[in-house]
Amino acid sequence: MTNRRAKPKYKICRQLGENLWGREKCPTVNKPYGPGQHGNRPSRPSVYGEQLREKQKLRGYYGNISESQFRRIFKEASRRKGNTSENLIQLLESRLDAMVYRMNFVPTVFAARQLINHKHVTVNGKVVNIPSFSCKPGDEVEIREKSRKMPLVIESTEKMERDLPEYLSFESGKFKGIYKRVPQYDEVPYPVQMNPNMVVEFYSR
Repeated sequence: MTNRRAKPKYKICRQLGENLWGREKCPTVNKPYGPGQHGNRPSRPSVYGEQLREKQKLRGYYGNISESQFRRIFKEASRRKGNTSENLIQLLESRLDAMVYRMNFVPTVFAARQLINHKHVTVNGKVVNIPSFSCKPGDEVEIREKSRKMPLVIESTEKMERDLPEYLSFESGKFKGIYKRVPQYDEVPYPVQMNPNMVVEFYSR
């Protein structure tokens, strides 16, 4: 299974000048600045520019979610009771593609989306091919038995490249994990600093 999103993925990192996913192959490891002849010039972004950048970071991290879809997620977060920025992170983390990525079934969130699209993933025993599917605490996410011999899946589960957060459980030998509970923002293992409060400010302008 090839990852057709590899080029756009690294383009996102270059544009933002940050290693969003903490990967060794990220071009920002050697070039920690934006693309183009002016990419390495320091500049002071406006408040709006900073807010926009934080939005782009979150959008990019979760697989370059479209603006319209991300806006819908924000509206749902603001509609819910409680802190909107916390709600936003919880909604993003409950996505099935985020779950598959967090559980180390695949190396990237882009590969997670592709795995789901190709019907290799089940939730509570039923095939789900919608990456944005919202999981609920107690849901069991599993790789279909016939898909467990895929080299991408085997390599990723053996490497366990990323630490498993406490709100998830994972059984590598059984290729399944459980969404135990809704996370708090400070529990989410982002490789870079995320500022969801600034995303809320961006949409509240």
